[in-house]
Amino acid sequence: MLFHTRTSAGLSALALSLLATSANGAVVALPKYNVSVNEVSVSGFSSGAHMAAQMHFAYSKTVKKGAGIIAGGPVYCSQGNAAIATGPCMADTASRNLPYLISVVNTWSGNGYIDPTGNMAASKVYLLSGTIDSTVRQPVMNDLRTMYGNYLPSTNIFYKNNLTAEHSIPTDFFGSGCAINGSPYVNNCNFDTAGEMLKWLYGPLNAKNAGTLSGSFINFDQAAFWGNRNPNTHGMASSGYAYVPAACAAGQACRLHVAFHGCLQNVASVGTAFYQNAGYNRWADTNKIVVLYPQAMAKANNPGGCWDWWGHDDVNFLAKSGGQMVAIKTMIDKIVSGNAAAPFTCSSWYASNYAHVTAGRAYRGADGQVYAVNSNQYLGYYLTTAYTDVRRTSAGYYAYGSCS
Repeated sequence: MLFHTRTSAGLSALALSLLATSANGAVVALPKYNVSVNEVSVSGFSSGAHMAAQMHFAYSKTVKKGAGIIAGGPVYCSQGNAAIATGPCMADTASRNLPYLISVVNTWSGNGYIDPTGNMAASKVYLLSGTIDSTVRQPVMNDLRTMYGNYLPSTNIFYKNNLTAEHSIPTDFFGSGCAINGSPYVNNCNFDTAGEMLKWLYGPLNAKNAGTLSGSFINFDQAAFWGNRNPNTHGMASSGYAYVPAACAAGQACRLHVAFHGCLQNVASVGTAFYQNAGYNRWADTNKIVVLYPQAMAKANNPGGCWDWWGHDDVNFLAKSGGQMVAIKTMIDKIVSGNAAAPFTCSSWYASNYAHVTAGRAYRGADGQVYAVNSNQYLGYYLTTAYTDVRRTSAGYYAYGSCS
C-alpha cells in the first residue's frame, strides 16, 4: 500500500508483464460460468484489502459469502484524502475517528449510496494483520475488526493477529522471508493464508492440490467492463487474469472468489507472483472455485498501481457508483450469468436519458440530473437529445455502457 514509486527496472517490469501474457494465451472475453449468485466472496491485500472491504459493504447483495482482508483498514478510512490514508490509515499516526466512519457508513446504507448493511449479517469475514507489519500498523486493522462487529455477529468474524509477519500475503510454499517488507509482497511464513481464509468463508473444503493444477489461467479483457471501454485512464489495466478449474470450465456448479492485489503487486510489477503463487489456486482447483484476479495499473497520481481507496480516480471511489467498483461488479455479473438459476444475461440500450428514465433504467436525482438505477452512475442531462448507452448486468442493476 505504497504511494511513492520504488526504484526498479522499467524494462524488467515490462518483460514480466509480457511473459505473463504470453504464458496464458491471447486476451479473451471473460466467460460465463455456472456460479451461484450465493457463492461469491472477495479478498485483498493492502490497497486490495480496502477494495475488498469496499466491495463487501457497497455490494453486500452480491458479495454474499463475505470478505478476506489482509493488512487493510476501516471502510472510508481515508475520507478521500491521501494524507489521511498514509497517516492514520497506514502508519497509525492519529485516530481514525471510527465512530464517525461508522456513522457515515450507516448514512450511506440508508440512502442507497451502498447496499443496506443488513445484508452483511449472514456473511463471514477473515482478517489478518502481521504483528510486525510496518506499513499498515495493527491498530488500523483492529479498527476494521471493530467496524465489522457493528454489522456481523462476532462468531462470523475471525481475526488472525498473532502471526509474526511483515507487510505481505503469508503463504506456506512461496515468497520472500516472513520478515521482509518488499516485492513481491508474498512471503513464505509457513502459514497458508489463502487456505485458512477460504475455509472460513466457505466452510470445510477438500484438501488443496499441491501438485500440478488441473485447470487453466485466462487473460481476459477488462475494457469491456468500462462504459467508455478505456480502463487505463481510471487506474485499471486493459486485461486481468482468472484461474478456472477444469470442472468449472466443463460447466459444473462452482463458486467465485475475487482476489485484489496490493500496490506494486500487479502483473506489471511482479509478474505471476500474486495471481499464480498467493495460494488461492491450490484450493480453488479441488473445490470448484473460479478465482478472478482483476488488475489495477499505475498512472501519474497513482504510481504504485494501487486500487482506489482514497479517491485518486473517483470521488465516489467506495460507492456503488465508483468507476472501479462498477467494473468489478459487472465482471461478477458476467461470470454468474452462466448459472441457470439466475441467468442475468447482459442487455443494453442506446437511448435518450429521458427514455432511460421513462423505462425505469435510470432516475432523476435531486439535482435534476440522470443516474443509472442501482449503480447510481451519472448519465448526464434529463433530455430527449442526450443519448447514453445503458446496460443491465443483473436483475434491477443498470450501469453506463454496452454489453461486451
